[in-house]
Formats: sequence, C-alpha cells, structure tokens
Amino acid sequence: MVLVLCIGDMHIPHRVADLPPKFRSLLVPGKIQHVLCTGDVCVKETHDYLRSLCADVHAVRGNYDDAGPDGFARQWPDSKVVTIGDFKFGLVHGHQVVPHGDVNALAAAQRAMNVDVLVAGQAKRWGAHKVEDRLIVNPGSATGAFRDEDPEAHPSFVLVDVDGPRATCYVYELRGEEVKVDKVEYSKA
Repeated sequence: MVLVLCIGDMHIPHRVADLPPKFRSLLVPGKIQHVLCTGDVCVKETHDYLRSLCADVHAVRGNYDDAGPDGFARQWPDSKVVTIGDFKFGLVHGHQVVPHGDVNALAAAQRAMNVDVLVAGQAKRWGAHKVEDRLIVNPGSATGAFRDEDPEAHPSFVLVDVDGPRATCYVYELRGEEVKVDKVEYSKA
C-alpha cells in the first residue's frame, strides 16, 4: 500500500489564511509517501508544509504561483509525469486545458501525456471520471478558497491508495464541521 496525496488550489494567503484545522489534523507526517500538487500554492511556506508531510513532493505551476514575492515556483513545470507503483500519474494545474474542467479536454490531455491517472486542478471542486479505461481526478481546492464564488466548492483533497494494479481514491471533503469521505475505485485494464 502506497498513499499518494493529491492536493492543490490552496491560494494561501491570497484568498484564505490557512488549510482548515480538520485537514491539518488528518495530514500528518509519516503516513503519506508521495504528494502530487496541482499548483496555486502561492507561497513557499505552504510548499514547505507539503514537504513536511513527505520528502517526495511533485508540483506543477498554477496560474497564481508566479505572484509570490520570492518566485519560488517559477521553475515548476506546466505538466509532469510521475510513476508510482504500477501507475503513471500525469499532473497539470488545469489552466492550460480549454475549456477548464471539461472532461473531454482533460481526456485529450491525458492521452497526450500517455498516463493512467490524470490529476488536474483549477476546477475548485473535486471530481473523478473514468474515461477510456483511465482515471481523471480533480482534488478540488484544499482550502475551499473559491467558496464565495461557488457555494458547492467545499475544501477537499484526495488520498490515493496504490496497491498493484488497483488505485482507491478517498476524497476528503469538509462540509461545515464534518469531514465527508467518498471512495472511487479504479483498476488498470
């Protein structure tokens, strides 16, 4: 069992001050082996927090990552492919996929990257779609930073349990004071 944290669109401190305390209590060092971050981390301190969870952090540049005064994320790529266990994960922020969040456009990006699982941000709400024997996952916004614009955009992240040819996605979504967990299962053909 290998745990992969898919997280992004945090917008700290530009839109919100921090991750929800309930998420901080769930995300502790020593449990997660890999972090895949869809960008919009915004400041180095938030990236350092992700690195405190585990040493293997992969991030792509979101459209707000250049805004920080230290420019720490300017060198991050627009896309990245990471192999974890039996799976090739593709990582994109999602601002380069037009129209944003469109499943067909994301599937085209996934085919171009030749990956089993595409992790894409930007949509602000979590989502999971099986397309052409592949999986597309959007972890949503870990802080719920756009909740004022979209009341259905609750803070969320995804933990993927990679076990051989199976990946089980656990979606953690904060609704009010309750953390709701949904499960999406995917197996390679």
